[in-house]
Amino acid sequence: MNILLLCNKSPFPPSEGGPMAMNSIVTGLLEAGHNVKVMAFNSDKYHVDINSIPEDYRKKTRIEFIDIDLRIKPVEAFKNLFSDESYHVKRFVSEAFKKRLIKVLKKEHFDIVQLEMIYMAPYIETIREHSKATIVLRAHNVEHKIWERMAKKTFFFAKRWYIQHLVRTLRQYEHSVLDKVDGIAAITLTDACYFRRMTATPVIDLPFGVDINKFDPVFEVGDTPTFYHIGSMNWMPNEEGIKWFLKNVWDEVAEREPEAKLYLAGRNMPKWLTKTKKHNVFVVGEVPDAHEFVNQHNIAIVPLFSGSGMRIKIIESMALGKTVITTLVGAEGIQYSEFEDIIIADNVPKMVENICRLYKHPEEAEAIGLNARRLVEDIYDNKKIINRLEIFYNELKSKRKITILN
Repeated sequence: MNILLLCNKSPFPPSEGGPMAMNSIVTGLLEAGHNVKVMAFNSDKYHVDINSIPEDYRKKTRIEFIDIDLRIKPVEAFKNLFSDESYHVKRFVSEAFKKRLIKVLKKEHFDIVQLEMIYMAPYIETIREHSKATIVLRAHNVEHKIWERMAKKTFFFAKRWYIQHLVRTLRQYEHSVLDKVDGIAAITLTDACYFRRMTATPVIDLPFGVDINKFDPVFEVGDTPTFYHIGSMNWMPNEEGIKWFLKNVWDEVAEREPEAKLYLAGRNMPKWLTKTKKHNVFVVGEVPDAHEFVNQHNIAIVPLFSGSGMRIKIIESMALGKTVITTLVGAEGIQYSEFEDIIIADNVPKMVENICRLYKHPEEAEAIGLNARRLVEDIYDNKKIINRLEIFYNELKSKRKITILN
């Protein structure tokens, strides 16, 4: 098949959640023998030099970028308060992207055009006008739910009121798009069930997949295990979670286990975090090799209380044989068995107790890490996931063909 992926940011380098999810689809489809072309936005928030992308990847994907300014403009944001338009989505409307997309669609026939995230939905009409391709929405999250959860945790009235406005307009837009595409590939079963309640459009739950062969796990846990968190800090749920953890959990852990150490890695570390004086907390920042960083440590801490979709960094840590301690929100979408291949701790006492127990009994962390790796091999192997996606594509194409003939 000839497949066009429209991305809100570059899938390469796969250094944070969104690009990782997109890149797993790109590489999986290429390995399955399909032709793939990528068009992506390039912004100041997530800017990639196309020449830094490996030549082989550029040739295979024929990747191209269209520059866009995604900086929040206070005047436009204020005016949006008096509009029913989603400010989140509106920022991704680009005449330059539309013109380039038309040229690409006129030049080449595509069987599938896949929209990576709801923010690429403004181009549905353009695709319909210039192509007969089947359109698939790859829903990384139920986007408005991320902001809905944030609103509930925001106590400053004016800020909460504004976030609730963003939630309402984003939810309205998200729902309006569901009937305009031919199929929806949700990243979790929970999200898929939500979309099925909202639309008659075919929906599949298609989780994030990893190339098992590229994950060389280190199962051994020493006598003094180290704890870590890795994730981009310009994603608000990550910053929110780490702030909660350091404020409420780590001091108590340090009091009970003064030799315990926590390492924090990821892009865009905020100043308040880089200046932290918390006992045995080491802010590493962006690391050149995420797998190497993870394998240097033993137990992942993922304290998330907002967000939607699947936490890709959790799957990657599990693939590397690590025990993950997270919340119910963090584990959403993962088919886990509690205390067998992951640990759920939704409050301070549980988080502290589980961290201290594993610190004293590293053999438990080793056993859970082994089970976590087996789970990823069984369910999150990218080859199996791409095979399901191919079947979904063919079903949608057949259905669309029948609809057109009728």
